Amino acid sequence: MSQYNEGTERTKLMKLPFAAIAFGTAALVGAQAAPASARPKAGPVEILQSSALKPGMTGVAWTVFTGSEPEPVPVEIIGLWKNAWGPKQDIILAKMGGKATRTNVAGGMSGSPVYVEGKLIGAVALRLSVFSPDAICGITPIELMLEINELDASRPANARVPGEAPRQAAMAVPGDLLARAVAAGASPELLRTPPLLTPIETPLVFAGFHEHVLREFGPLFRQMGVHAVQGGAAGALYTSQPAPDWQSALQPGEPIAGVLVSGDMSVTGLGTVTYNDGKRVLGFGHPFFNLGPVDMPMAKGEVLMVLASQFSPFKVANATEIVGALRQDRHSGILGELGVESAMIPVEVKVRSLADTAAVRGEKSFRFNVFVQQKWTPYLMMITLFNSISGLNEFMDEATYRLSGQVELDGPGNLSLNTMLASSEVPMPAPMLLAGWWGDKFNRLFLNSVKTPRLKRVNVTVDLIPERRVAGIESAWLSESDVRPGDTVKVKVFLRPYRGERIERDCEIPIPESMPPGAHRILLSDADTLNRLPAVAGMSNRYIDLPETVSLLNQERSNSRLYISLVRMAPTAYYDDKTMPSLPASALNMMQTGRASNRAMFLAGESITEQASLPFDYVVSGSYSLKVNVR
Repeated sequence: MSQYNEGTERTKLMKLPFAAIAFGTAALVGAQAAPASARPKAGPVEILQSSALKPGMTGVAWTVFTGSEPEPVPVEIIGLWKNAWGPKQDIILAKMGGKATRTNVAGGMSGSPVYVEGKLIGAVALRLSVFSPDAICGITPIELMLEINELDASRPANARVPGEAPRQAAMAVPGDLLARAVAAGASPELLRTPPLLTPIETPLVFAGFHEHVLREFGPLFRQMGVHAVQGGAAGALYTSQPAPDWQSALQPGEPIAGVLVSGDMSVTGLGTVTYNDGKRVLGFGHPFFNLGPVDMPMAKGEVLMVLASQFSPFKVANATEIVGALRQDRHSGILGELGVESAMIPVEVKVRSLADTAAVRGEKSFRFNVFVQQKWTPYLMMITLFNSISGLNEFMDEATYRLSGQVELDGPGNLSLNTMLASSEVPMPAPMLLAGWWGDKFNRLFLNSVKTPRLKRVNVTVDLIPERRVAGIESAWLSESDVRPGDTVKVKVFLRPYRGERIERDCEIPIPESMPPGAHRILLSDADTLNRLPAVAGMSNRYIDLPETVSLLNQERSNSRLYISLVRMAPTAYYDDKTMPSLPASALNMMQTGRASNRAMFLAGESITEQASLPFDYVVSGSYSLKVNVR
């Protein structure tokens, strides 16, 4: 395996497409076939096209069984399986020997480079059957992996993201033909039988996560076809800057990891390096999540052991130092760039346990960074918050969680988030509901169809109150029901808490000078009553911009306050992030005439004007109306 010694010549070659570098190596620099026993190194290498392979040829695969040093594994070529990976996408079938006969083709071996006659033929990427006693693997030809760089910014349609199951190509079978097959004894599940040839599972390793957290979120990972395992990390990484030794990192056969979360807790996907030209790296031989163009931190790894199993063997490993960024996640592998930094979202979570006196009796702080991607970021925010809450020894059923958070954005201003959630009789525990509420705010930020948000940092504090703090609005009364514009009305409201004495509060409500004569209502309500219509209007607009999304989120009322509003019989229009009460008919007609059909506007027959709000250290629910006559 030859190396480029001339800096000038190397610079010229690095400007060529990735495929041109590898295929042109032998002719340009006279690369020689490396001995089968020599550990592969970064730099140009001669390749052997899959069409030149013959059954019975022998070679060697390089992968790590323990530590970070790859070991040779004997490989015997079985043959070329035509179109097995797709149209004009052949797969090389081979049988692995050596240690692989005990471990079988294990998760984490994805990307292990295979050499025949000292020439690179591809990467171990697939396996046949889960119970086969033979370590039969499918090798993705290197020529397919070299196509990754040419795909540029196109986005695959079948990306594996939270909320979506991996799609499989459906085979059209006439109904009568299927009926005859079932009548003849075939299983009704005929078309849902998993394929014989499947990508080796990439273990998604969760370090710093509690076992029950993975159990709660496990079904979603299984739906995506992701093998989530509890593991560890070599150390907390609070930055995505490349380590000083990045230039010598990720040699062929060494572990490579994509980093979704790093810091006091981490989420990483482990595979193996197939090829390294000194700056760019190929690995896996199959997709990570098939996201297309990505910007994800790329790290080194160390293998503790390979868990041997006929059903689900996998490498038990840690991600170590970050050395670059993944740029492509494609059908035939991943492509990364060494020495570059990937943008992540710094998150700080403070979890405090409060005594009955409201004094802080315990506190934990967590720092970590989150991968930026439209579908993955909200989900990662949700699971990390749930994991942070679960770390308290005071984690209990009868409790209330009070959250206050600040999301700093680049451009449209900051986002302030506040809520309280308490234990209830619903089957979903309060910490899960709180984490879901938190994740949904990021989901709404990233789902705006105009601009991708850039989050500078996120800070959130969660207080654990050791009792169920919920209170329903029970009743209310007015000091007088006949008033004049400009008067001030005294209101008394009663709330009924969970297992406690009735709560009584007083406030004064000014009657606006512009209030028309007649019968009106004073509405005492929770936050959900006032948030409902503005939220529906905003989410119904497919072209809502990021500043409008932030404005809508900031306008949401807190569920730990009771709101007092005046209600009059006049139409209100809800449009994007704007609420326009008491609109004249002429203005309303003009807005409806000039409105685009894809920008929804909601109308309500009443106008609700918030006049005051009362803070409570409870989750307030319900509503109550009082009649008032303006003379």
